[in-house]
Amino acid sequence: MTFIDPWRLLLLLVPVGLAVAYLIVQFTKPKYTVRFATTDLLASVAPKRPGWRRHLPAVATLIALALFVIAFANPAQQKKVARERSTVILAIDVSISMQATDVDPSRIAAVKQAATSFVRTAPTNVQIGIVHFAGTATASVAPTFDRAPLERSIQNLELGSGTAIGESIFASLDSLKAADVISKDKPLDKKQPPARIVVMSDGQTNSGRSNEDGAAAAKDYGIPVSTIAFGTEEGTIINPQNGQEVGVPVDGAALQAIADETGGDYFEAASSSSLKKIYPNIGRQVGVEIKNINIGAVFVGFGLLFAFLAALLSLIWFQRLP
Repeated sequence: MTFIDPWRLLLLLVPVGLAVAYLIVQFTKPKYTVRFATTDLLASVAPKRPGWRRHLPAVATLIALALFVIAFANPAQQKKVARERSTVILAIDVSISMQATDVDPSRIAAVKQAATSFVRTAPTNVQIGIVHFAGTATASVAPTFDRAPLERSIQNLELGSGTAIGESIFASLDSLKAADVISKDKPLDKKQPPARIVVMSDGQTNSGRSNEDGAAAAKDYGIPVSTIAFGTEEGTIINPQNGQEVGVPVDGAALQAIADETGGDYFEAASSSSLKKIYPNIGRQVGVEIKNINIGAVFVGFGLLFAFLAALLSLIWFQRLP
């Protein structure tokens, strides 16, 4: 729990001071000696008072005051609140290097499996679009809440030559513009719904505009680009032209640089099991946001309860209000 106006808690010194004053008064009351009266006569003239119970109304009143002060300081609790609408563009690498089998059963198979899992588990208020890229980048599915075309597109992905990560970011931004998620002419529109691009690749750009150009464009629009590096340093494929084994190590540093530049998140996925943990996490990031919810009413309610209790006890035992 946090406080929106914590300085107001200084007012707690008031009930604390009253409590101290009350104790001082109780311990310094003058004690009178009873003279010329028998015990029976005294009992008939001055009935027995409620003893320690006489302090309860005062205690309840002080607790009520403390609770009112806490409510006045605007206590808040962090809660996950669903955003009105979120958009994710999954930019999927379908270059030849994605057929490497260092991720079981292969990089591209793991991508399809994990992307499908993300589509199925993403919050319902998240619309998703698909961009696939090799030497060029193409928007396969415009941002939509309908999961069926997304799953079909993912399963129908086919490999091609070249890798153009920078172009995939530009294509993802174009897809967001076409769906009116971001402004075509005015970057950094603060009223635009939250959006994110997720690039899934092994990081070896060799076609189109550079990673740096793509990251700069995304940053201009305030769109974070999260990246997932598929594969390991030991990844290899068979060159279809000569049948020779060729190394295709993952370039995680390039993908992390994109995420760092745009304010996105970088993940390393060396196995299909780690991917299953990554995708739901991305879904939670874009589907909800953390907000401070004011819970002052709870303290006001308890404060009123103690105030009513103090009044009731005082009326029962002393026939007067505290």
